[in-house]
Amino acid sequence: MSANQALLFHSPSKEDGWAVSQLIEACPPLDRNSAYCNLLQCHHFAETSVAVKLQGELLAFTSGYIVPGRPDTLFIWQVAVSSTARGQGLASKMIDNILKRDCCTSLRFIETTITETNEASWGLFRRIAEKHGSQLSSELLFHQDKHFLGHHDSEILVKIGPLNSPST
Repeated sequence: MSANQALLFHSPSKEDGWAVSQLIEACPPLDRNSAYCNLLQCHHFAETSVAVKLQGELLAFTSGYIVPGRPDTLFIWQVAVSSTARGQGLASKMIDNILKRDCCTSLRFIETTITETNEASWGLFRRIAEKHGSQLSSELLFHQDKHFLGHHDSEILVKIGPLNSPST
């Protein structure tokens, strides 16, 4: 990917669902969802998700949604970046793209879950907190034995907020 090629950031559509499934499958340690789940993400959560394409090829995808009952909180579900596009800051740019949308003007908080060993995700969300001059806190949400019966690492709930205007 060369620096002068134009990346297209857009809300995903149902037509992106299959490509999203393939991208997530190619991005361990992300949990793979069913293709149906990815179709729903692209359809129901399009306003709070973003797809990044280069010449029609999906390079990156972030899914998120406004937490039910908490209209000031965006939950980031997954962030996937193709191995060919890593190191370009796409993960941060995708979240910035979502935060600038009309549906997100009253957001004050971002939440996500991260496993303890996913250093890339921890780094991303620490940078987002710093960029927005916000606090980052974390607590255990889903325990590997209690909630996953030992089949998945524990998921730590990460909270960022309150959000300030990003510093450039």
